[in-house]
Parts: sequence; structure tokens; C-alpha cells
Amino acid sequence: MAPDTRKLVTIICEAALEKSLGRELADLGAHGYTITDARGRGSRGLRDASWREASNIRIEIVCDAATATRISEFVRERYYDHYAMILFAQDVSVLRPEKF
Repeated sequence: MAPDTRKLVTIICEAALEKSLGRELADLGAHGYTITDARGRGSRGLRDASWREASNIRIEIVCDAATATRISEFVRERYYDHYAMILFAQDVSVLRPEKF
């Protein structure tokens, strides 16, 4: 089976957004996502997870290009001005394209 190309959208943001983003991603067409804890330093300072308000999550969504665009535009418009957050997308090869 030859691989197909999909988009991997990665969002790193404040953990407080986990529940709302999870609901919104489904509404935007994501079939699923993976969330892991994340730590680091950026333009908004150190995010070391020493307390809930200082913790980050990493959300990864594999989806088609149209869904990736919807997610990117929504996140930029709704969250970028008010939360510590980055988003990036890249092409990935998948062996079970029907899942995405």
C-alpha cells in the first residue's frame, strides 16, 4: 500500500484550553487528536508546569489540507491575541488515509 499525504497540525498552548479546543477541533472537522504535556520557554516566558496555570499541552491533529486550514484560521482568530500559543503544520505520509 502506497502512503498518502495528509497535514499534521501541531498546536502548543496553555493547558487551560484543552477542553474547549477539543470540542472545537471536532466541530472544525478533525476526526481525532492526541494531547501530551509540554514544557518550554518562549516569548511569553518559561512554561515549566510547576502549577496548572504554567502548564502547556501539545495537540497533534492529522487531517486533510482543508481541515488544517480551517483549524489554523480559527485558532489564529480566536486564541492568538489572548493565550500563549503556537501552531505549525507540515506534510506527513500516512498508511491508513481513511482514518484521516
